[in-house]
Amino acid sequence: MNICSISRQYHSSSCHTNVSRLKTLSASNYQILKMRKLLALVFCFLASYASFAQIPTGDGNRGGGNRQMPTGTMYGKLIEAKSSKPIEYASVQLIQNRFDSASKKRKDVTIAGMITKANGEFLLENVPLMGQMKLRITVVGFKPYEQNVSFDLKRPANGDMGSMMGATDKDLGNIKIDIEEKTLNNVTVSASTSALKLGIDRKVFMVDKNLVSAGGTAVDVMKNVPSLNVDIDGNVTMRNNAPQIFVDGRPTTMTLEQIPADVIESVEIITNPSAKFDASGGTSGILNVVLKKNKKVGYNGGIRLNVDTRGRIGLGGDINLRQQKVNLFLNANYNQRKSISTGTTDRATLVGTPLTDLYQTDRSVSEGYFMFFRGGADFFIDNRNTLSITSNIGSGNFKPISTSNILIDSLFTPVTSSLSNRTSTNRSKMENKGIMLSFKHNFPKSGMEWTADVNYNKSNSRSSNFIQTDYYKLPQNSLTNIFKQQQNGSSGFDNLVFQTDYINPINDKSKIEMGARASIRKVDSRNDFYLYDASGNAVYSPTLSVNYNSTDKVYAAYTTYSNQIKNFGYQVGFRLESSNYQGNLPDKNQTFNIKFPVSLFPSIFLSNKMKNDQELQLNYSRKINRPNFFQLYPYTDFSDSLNISRGNPDLKPEFTNSVELSYQKLFKKNKDNFLASLYYKNTTDLITRFQVKETNATTGKEILINTYINASSSYVTGLELTLKVKITKWWDMTPNMNLFTSKINTGIAGQPEQDQFVSWFGKLNNQFKVFKNFTMQLSGEYQSKTILPPGGSGGGGGGGRGGFGGGMMGFGQSTSSQGYVRANYFVDAGFRYEFLKTKQASVSLNINDIFRTRRSDIHSESAYFIQDVFRRRDPQIFRLNFSWRFGKFDPNLFKRKNQKNQGNDGMDNMNMGQ
Repeated sequence: MNICSISRQYHSSSCHTNVSRLKTLSASNYQILKMRKLLALVFCFLASYASFAQIPTGDGNRGGGNRQMPTGTMYGKLIEAKSSKPIEYASVQLIQNRFDSASKKRKDVTIAGMITKANGEFLLENVPLMGQMKLRITVVGFKPYEQNVSFDLKRPANGDMGSMMGATDKDLGNIKIDIEEKTLNNVTVSASTSALKLGIDRKVFMVDKNLVSAGGTAVDVMKNVPSLNVDIDGNVTMRNNAPQIFVDGRPTTMTLEQIPADVIESVEIITNPSAKFDASGGTSGILNVVLKKNKKVGYNGGIRLNVDTRGRIGLGGDINLRQQKVNLFLNANYNQRKSISTGTTDRATLVGTPLTDLYQTDRSVSEGYFMFFRGGADFFIDNRNTLSITSNIGSGNFKPISTSNILIDSLFTPVTSSLSNRTSTNRSKMENKGIMLSFKHNFPKSGMEWTADVNYNKSNSRSSNFIQTDYYKLPQNSLTNIFKQQQNGSSGFDNLVFQTDYINPINDKSKIEMGARASIRKVDSRNDFYLYDASGNAVYSPTLSVNYNSTDKVYAAYTTYSNQIKNFGYQVGFRLESSNYQGNLPDKNQTFNIKFPVSLFPSIFLSNKMKNDQELQLNYSRKINRPNFFQLYPYTDFSDSLNISRGNPDLKPEFTNSVELSYQKLFKKNKDNFLASLYYKNTTDLITRFQVKETNATTGKEILINTYINASSSYVTGLELTLKVKITKWWDMTPNMNLFTSKINTGIAGQPEQDQFVSWFGKLNNQFKVFKNFTMQLSGEYQSKTILPPGGSGGGGGGGRGGFGGGMMGFGQSTSSQGYVRANYFVDAGFRYEFLKTKQASVSLNINDIFRTRRSDIHSESAYFIQDVFRRRDPQIFRLNFSWRFGKFDPNLFKRKNQKNQGNDGMDNMNMGQ
């Protein structure tokens, strides 16, 4: 995996002379000191200029460009051992032993350097993550100082991959150099540039290596991520349940369909989060989308273009500028979309008079566009304090048109038949805005830090849906009636999150973490219904319309302690959460409050490192899923007369106890990796779909309402296997398989229990380096017959293309605890060719669903109906992509680094890019 360099920009300040110290020096020493400073600055400039001349343009860590060695940052402060006063004008250098191609021998090379400023601080950037180095400090009047240093990227005992990534920003602390020396233990580093990095607690999927998602959305990315399953509407499940969706480690109001694939750096899959994470999403886990942001000194960016076989285009670009104390970044994307969906529904309705059999054919075409802008800045106040601000804006406009032909026959004699043609014309607009302000303070103690941030997201949507149904009498096929209705909807979501975290490493084997979080979410929704009279006038229907708003507040605090005893490690964590939900129906003067009491969510992680690079981990956690807005919404949606839906404000939260046993084996020779996970989750008060029979107050006919209930309990257990293997030098393969079964106990008398059977799905990703600049990817997935997901998981992983009221109109719902999804498979492919001198440009072609086999085929039944729904969406789409990366390092930014070691005769060759 390419580990991005995380650096802090050294900032200039007035160089006030440390009078108290200089007075202690002789006049001659003072002149020597000034001369050394001048010489060091001259050498620094010459070396930086030479180094800059050798650095290729382009961003080596992005796109398909020339790969560079991953780099990091080291910083610290020099102080006198006795008085703790800062030391300025000190020469600080990083030395590494490298092979010299000219002499055919190894020699010490200065890879970074600078002179400390007035407050004693220094900062060394673009330091290679690989190998051991020596920190060498010299200054007139003090003893020479040397210290072995390296980046500590060893896998932590508790499996926290985030802390390992944070080690690329290394604080050397306050270094005392007068009467004592301090040497740290040597540490080795390993890094991977593969598309997938496996860890005991999470998987990290690098998006830039995924050719088949280029030019698409986050939904296209998830199709190739191990452990995830994506349906044709873009709804994501992890181990047959919807995960919590995070963006950059925080909850978001954006859906996956609204995030362009080209702005995603990586995807983290956390199957059993510890107490540090939000307690929601308990039945599945967390899906964290990490967006791209570069901090390399200088400037870099890129331009992207794409077009697909439906004539839809996509444009995108990004730029980063790192200068002095500021890092600026901006990303913009515009994507057109045309989606075509076809399907059939066959349903026997067992309520009402007469009993009927329905056969329905559907076609939906949706055209529109989506724009996404993201920008921000990092302000490096000093070596240990950083203030960051990030903002994103997304907007879209879509026009779906759906047509349905519905044939209804009575089930008993005399057989009567009716035919209706229904057309739905929809216009929808949405807008999403978000801003995040964060502060980070690094203490002198290595690894000790405090962060605080506030995150605000606001989204609005408006829609107008006109539905016309023409009724025909059979067999004459004569028009008997025309029914028209108009539905205008608007909704707004406001989400405000405050969070603070503190990490204190007690020693190199143990640490304590703690934090607090407050989340306030407001929802405002309005749906107005109009029925057309005989004169063609739209008449407002107050009985069908509703105005609804709600406020949801969640407060949490956590603490974790981790320790390593030889090969055995453990982490114990506790999290407290409480919440309050208030809903209002202003037009009906109704208000209801739901208070969820304070709950404790413990987590325990045990790990043991065994011989031959093997590791075993056992973990437990308790989680919660609170019902979401749509599940609580007490509004009956009649927009689709065949799929009437309503929320349930009496829902209770569901609690899940999760246990997972994981085994990992590393193969050093080829950097192969094998991971096996055995998991079990038990849930009480499971939120699941349910169907009830009611009498329509207007027509007096019996109707079915699709709603939600709390089932008594459920469990899911399974075995997941993932292997990352290098077959040959030119062939990398990542197979993933999940074998699982689940059971739902409704606890309702007379309600049939869910059938139980074993299901499995497998994914296979292949990367082929056909020749030097040409890469090919072939990915496939097979899903066996699978039990229907329960429809709970209030946090919801969706964000796909579906929506409230049955998703795209006319395709029916699978809304019973009885049902299954029939087997399904698909194959995608991608090709990329890189060109120009440093592989700055690339052309790629990706094809989805090559064999036109990807579909949704669902069977569901209850005491009231039996239904089969078949759908297909957007098969065999070709997309051609072009990408060009550019970049340049500014030599002026290196003037205060890379000066000559005062003990050498000449300046060592440097390559800051390596």
